[in-house]
Amino acid sequence: MQAEQSLNLNLSQHLAMTVKLQQAIRILQLSAQDLRSEIEKEYLENPALEIDYGDAAPAEGNLLQAENMSRLTDYLGEGGSSSGYYGEDAEPAFEAAESVSLTLEEELLDQVKFAFPHSQERAIAVFIVGSLDNNGYLTLPLAEIARAMAVETTAVEAVLRQVQEFEPAGVAARDLPECLRIQAKRQGIYQGLVAAIIDRYLDEVAESQIKKIAAAEQCRPQDVQAAVDIVRQLDPKPGAAYGGEKASFITPDVLVQEVDGVYRITLNDNYIPQLRISAAYQHAESFDAETRKYITKRLNAAAWLINSIEQRRTTIRQVVEEILNRQPDFLTQGMKGLHPMAMKDVADAIGVHESTVSRAVANKYAQFPQGIVALRKFFTANLAKNGSEEDFAAVQAKEAIAELIKGEDPHKPLSDQKLCELLKARKMDISRRTVMKYREQLGYPSSVKRKRY
Repeated sequence: MQAEQSLNLNLSQHLAMTVKLQQAIRILQLSAQDLRSEIEKEYLENPALEIDYGDAAPAEGNLLQAENMSRLTDYLGEGGSSSGYYGEDAEPAFEAAESVSLTLEEELLDQVKFAFPHSQERAIAVFIVGSLDNNGYLTLPLAEIARAMAVETTAVEAVLRQVQEFEPAGVAARDLPECLRIQAKRQGIYQGLVAAIIDRYLDEVAESQIKKIAAAEQCRPQDVQAAVDIVRQLDPKPGAAYGGEKASFITPDVLVQEVDGVYRITLNDNYIPQLRISAAYQHAESFDAETRKYITKRLNAAAWLINSIEQRRTTIRQVVEEILNRQPDFLTQGMKGLHPMAMKDVADAIGVHESTVSRAVANKYAQFPQGIVALRKFFTANLAKNGSEEDFAAVQAKEAIAELIKGEDPHKPLSDQKLCELLKARKMDISRRTVMKYREQLGYPSSVKRKRY
């Protein structure tokens, strides 16, 4: 039997995600700081690019304007050059790299050098420092350290007591009570109720069982509350501040300023270096074919990068303009004035896909007269609909919850049920469970733990 063979021709349509398209998408969703890093990276990799770190960016992009892109396109297509596009600039001055902060281990080893003149004690101290966790606690039993170092446990204990005198206060403790005890003794407050709380009642403090502690210690709840407040000022994780990432500073991508009663939108390009095509590539026609092919490839990459950055600026401006058109109350009332708005609404209005809006607002901030706000905060899911069919955003409910908790009587904090009733009085009809979820997201403990005596 002979198998039948057939040939079928099927047509299909799909979008090929080219490298250039991936780059354009990535650039759109970069923050101002990340875009600066991306520009510097491309500058180092592409000799066709020049970079300008001028303090003030030219109005409306200057080097990134469409007419300049047209000249470059003509140059690439016809082999000619356009002197108007190029400029002679000095070599860019890169900023010096910031010094790296010491890790906890490095900080402690520096102190070990001065605290232990004898080699054996110093070796034990180094072993202890190397055994600390990220929070600064010693989790390895002293007996194991003694066995590993071939010394008596008493020798390890003596060295540990000295290490516990190092900075930061509380380091090398073996548990939370010891950590707090070291700090309290150093501050001269390890006495009375403070000492009792550290030694015996930390579990009760975690559950805000102030009355239970007061009954056990035969004192007033107010006295216990005052002692707990003192203990809470101590650092339970003395090593956590070392060796972590440096605090990142927000650079707003958009500046919104009020001028004569009118809000004006300005792209914050001062932080972003300007790119242009290197003057050395003006006369590529004088090179051989292989070199010209390479130059053309690099010029195409440079042109696409410049165009992607300009498109990013245009898209962000359009998105912010539409946001302000739809959220006029925000400019006068702040976050309380926000109305429910979906990304699809903005996308349809400016004629782009919803994913484009999502990328345009990702990691972006706008500076308003009221302060800096993440662009994503303007897009909120609908929370509920009441009889008047008015929509309320989740962010508005959270703002109301935070306002109510901040204004509550600390001696009689509002329960979740009471918060629910107060929100309903404001026409925010949400369940107690949702109130509890929003409260926890805001970082507020339950009413039992918020109560003051």
